[in-house]
Amino acid sequence: MAHIIAVGLALLVATVTLISMEYASLRHNMTNTMQVQMHIMASNLARSLLHGERVEANEVLASLADAPEIDAAVLYDMHKNQFAEYARRGSLPHAPKVRIKTQAQHQTDLHKSEIWQPVIYGDMQVGMLYMRSNMKGLYRQLLWYIGTTVTVMLVTLFAAALLLSRLQRAMLKAEERAGFLANYDTVTDLPNRHAFNGRFHSLLENARQRNTVLALLVFDLDDFKVINDTLGHDVGDKLLHLVAQRLVSAAGGKDTVYRVGGDEFAMILDQPADVENVDAVANRFIRTLAQPIILNDRNFYIGVSIGASLYPYDGEDAAHLLRDADAAMYYAKSRGKNNFQMFSAEMHHKSSTRLILETEMRVALEERQFELYYQPQYSLPDQTLVGVEALIRWHHPQRGMLHPSSFIPVAEETGLIVRIGEWALEEACKQAMEWKSLGATLRMSVNLSGRQFRQESLVNTVTKIIEQTGMDSSLLELEITETVLMEDAETTITRLADLKSMGVHLAIDDFGTGYSSMAYLKRFPVSRLKIDRSFIRDIPRDADDVAITTATIQMAHSLKLEVVAEGVETKAQLQFLLEQGSDMVQGYLFSHPVDAQHMTEMVLTGKCKV
Repeated sequence: MAHIIAVGLALLVATVTLISMEYASLRHNMTNTMQVQMHIMASNLARSLLHGERVEANEVLASLADAPEIDAAVLYDMHKNQFAEYARRGSLPHAPKVRIKTQAQHQTDLHKSEIWQPVIYGDMQVGMLYMRSNMKGLYRQLLWYIGTTVTVMLVTLFAAALLLSRLQRAMLKAEERAGFLANYDTVTDLPNRHAFNGRFHSLLENARQRNTVLALLVFDLDDFKVINDTLGHDVGDKLLHLVAQRLVSAAGGKDTVYRVGGDEFAMILDQPADVENVDAVANRFIRTLAQPIILNDRNFYIGVSIGASLYPYDGEDAAHLLRDADAAMYYAKSRGKNNFQMFSAEMHHKSSTRLILETEMRVALEERQFELYYQPQYSLPDQTLVGVEALIRWHHPQRGMLHPSSFIPVAEETGLIVRIGEWALEEACKQAMEWKSLGATLRMSVNLSGRQFRQESLVNTVTKIIEQTGMDSSLLELEITETVLMEDAETTITRLADLKSMGVHLAIDDFGTGYSSMAYLKRFPVSRLKIDRSFIRDIPRDADDVAITTATIQMAHSLKLEVVAEGVETKAQLQFLLEQGSDMVQGYLFSHPVDAQHMTEMVLTGKCKV
């Protein structure tokens, strides 16, 4: 019994020590995270404060709603006047006595953590940003850690009571497991973000002392979310494990690869030879992942976008280097993905602009700034109005009317396209039913983005919208691009069949720009092909476009599919399409996209032909 009591006391001391260390580590990590957020937020707010744009500043602060650990934030100008603020619902809008300092200040107690951060525009301080975070997330993690540690202690004591001779081995395993959970990712077996943060700060300090250069690389797998959305997280986790093995192999055992997020990885280069050839190192990883990964008898092609920043040229602290490497990585994605980019000042501007645009889109959804425009579609040869295509527009309060190309790519990347797409589908169905009540039975064509189509809940969402709006499903046509359809053809066929069974029409949009095979085209339960406007633009001058369009119409008709030609702008194009037997046309020759009111007037007045 004395031995067990002694072991119990030793375990109790060890548990308290581990919990204390974990608490200190969690507080340290929370402080670092807040500091990163403050740097980014202060950078985004500087211009708004300097130009007196309170609405924009409040919108930027409102983005903190996505960070549950942040309770409040207040922006002050240099006269100690409150310029903008944010307070989470249910939290006290407490703003302490204003401190205008030239250095960041941090203060933490058992209930909250507070930071004062100077707001710098160029080389000039223009204000002060205050942010307060709660300790709820920290304590939740600490409670989980305490639960795990206490469980290990009780199991060890029970084992000691049964067989004291195995006590030392049991304690060693428990400590190793606790260390693994704290520093390693269980999916990939790679060191995790916690381990990365510690190592990064240590190497930065060494680089400062030795006056050497250091490179940070961040990796983001291209379109990996498609796999999770389509095949599930189990397949995604297995694929991540195989990807991690590839990355470790490419690193060659000389450098450590860390998993720092869902499909995000990082690596630190501190050897002069590697830093000087960082592009060669990055491209080695790109080539390694270019080879297909075989899982469950299927080939997966996983691309990777890599961004890099250099110490001390791009920043002298972890926050700036991480921000800059992320900006470079996003720039790599914007340039076609599966490539590498070094950081430049231009990328930081684009990264900030992207963050602001994402925030503004969330506000636009809440404040109904989006509107649908409609472009008529006509049957041939009689040129009768038979349908419309719904096209989204954004009434931006500062930038005016925005077309989809200026915001849809960011919406797709951030996932906001799902909410925007559901809103557009619902609005289009309501409008179709309104026209039907006026005696105009028009088919309503609505585009589905790739992100929308890959949602497992897509069929249920479409069903719900049809029921809520009373939509006649025979008047609804959903357009999916050829590229999206071919991403996972077998799953696509099943999903299309489910939609078809509801009475919904299906069309392949931008046909000719992708790589669909005849075998799959025959199996897709679609009704129409839409020839991309790029093939219509130079008809009849361009012989290649004439040949492609003619062949597409003939092929579609042989498969019992109707053809819609987009982008018709001249009577010569219209005459050619009439001669080739195109079933429908749309384009500026007939009408630009117009709002619902103008479209209604066109329907009621009969102004529908050229």
